[in-house]
Amino acid sequence: MTGLLDGVVVPLVTPMSAPGVPSADAGEPLLRAMAEAGVRRLMLLGSNGEGPLIPASVAAGFAREAVARWHELVPGGTVLVNVTAPGTDEAGRRASDAAAAGADGLVLSPPTYFRHRDDEVVAHYAAMARYGLPVVAYNTPARATPITPACLDALVGLPHVVGVKDSSSDIDLLRYMVEAARRRPEFAVSQGDEQLLAEALRAGADGITPGTANLAPLLALELAAADDDAELDRLQSLTTRLTRLHSVRPGVPAVKALLSARGLCPPHTAPPLAPCTDEEIRELTRVVAPLDHYLLRRSA
Repeated sequence: MTGLLDGVVVPLVTPMSAPGVPSADAGEPLLRAMAEAGVRRLMLLGSNGEGPLIPASVAAGFAREAVARWHELVPGGTVLVNVTAPGTDEAGRRASDAAAAGADGLVLSPPTYFRHRDDEVVAHYAAMARYGLPVVAYNTPARATPITPACLDALVGLPHVVGVKDSSSDIDLLRYMVEAARRRPEFAVSQGDEQLLAEALRAGADGITPGTANLAPLLALELAAADDDAELDRLQSLTTRLTRLHSVRPGVPAVKALLSARGLCPPHTAPPLAPCTDEEIRELTRVVAPLDHYLLRRSA
């Protein structure tokens, strides 16, 4: 498999040396452990990477350092950079920075904040062709204009758009995406909803992009490679169990707290996100303990 979305893409948390200060150096143990676990594809600055909270002026330097380090650790590895923004000009600035950083591709939601017509969404993606990188459309209706079937049909027709990452939780829409993708062999589909990974793979998705892969990349890699329904269901059940950590503390702070406890990444987040309390960390540790076999470990 050689596509940007084949297998597992880890939507990496953004390591920080202090609150709101991204640092590839602070993430060295995490990057090294990911490489040793067999991960080949990363996505930077997405929702798991706190991308919307990190200014473009700061994100550019982090992307440059992280891309360079990953390419050293994983020759032939892939780094996608999320450049989602409220408008086309801001997304373009971030796309230009990502291209200069050596990214292998861009990830881009439709414009955020306002709801836009399909033709405006398609124009937004068409404008990204000028940056010379393949583009992955990111469907996340909770945070941006939804990608409709008609919009997807138009995106499949844009040569620089090479796939879609879907986090809509709509399995029927994902099946439509898989069917549409068959019109272009190089167009791929990845599932981001951690509850629907197995179902998406059964439906023909090319890969998965679960936030849980920050903690348990081996679990994600095994799930993506599973070749029978029983194994898919077993690994999906374990993944779903891992997502219970978000019942203790939703979102990135919980993931970073657990990574910090394992010596992989500082617990710092971008304001206004606050780190977990000691009590939350104790409960998070208890919740994930049964899955210790799969949890990422720091290199010796």
